[in-house]
Amino acid sequence: MKIVGVSGTLAGGKTSQMVYDVLHAAKLVDTSVETELMDIKDYDIEFMRGVPLSYYNDETVEVVNKILNADCIVIGTPVYQASIAGALKNLLDLMPEHAFRNKVVGYISTAGSEKHFLVAEYNLRPILQFLGATVPSRNVFVPDDHFDEENVIVDKWTKDRIQKMAKEMVQLTKSVKDF
Repeated sequence: MKIVGVSGTLAGGKTSQMVYDVLHAAKLVDTSVETELMDIKDYDIEFMRGVPLSYYNDETVEVVNKILNADCIVIGTPVYQASIAGALKNLLDLMPEHAFRNKVVGYISTAGSEKHFLVAEYNLRPILQFLGATVPSRNVFVPDDHFDEENVIVDKWTKDRIQKMAKEMVQLTKSVKDF
């Protein structure tokens, strides 16, 4: 089983750390799981122009294909202006309509205030479901104050939620593959 983590922002390090923590937790659930973290700020992903994928640059094609070839995906996003990151939305716009059919896609988000804890639920979940994803019942919101100064999650309850989310994602992926 291959799980690809996508850090869906062009700034900061908290989102990447969150996604890494979910990938690490998945490896603890099942040591045979292969993981890969893709931080989209490390790629030159073009803006969606409504043309076939082959018309985009090599890095855009590479990122999209890695996501399409994964069995399971975990997406991380910060909340900006009460919505998911624009760079992440652009990446999702590049996906074919049924890109996530028979795939489990979970998400983890962060924001400066707890008042944004439902943003990913209302902004990201519908996009994932439109693309055919099986979305786990658990997702994790991490307020900024749950990180230390080095962007490490220090809140015990949040760490526990990440473990439970990873376990559900691994179990769901196994059942979706068997279905």
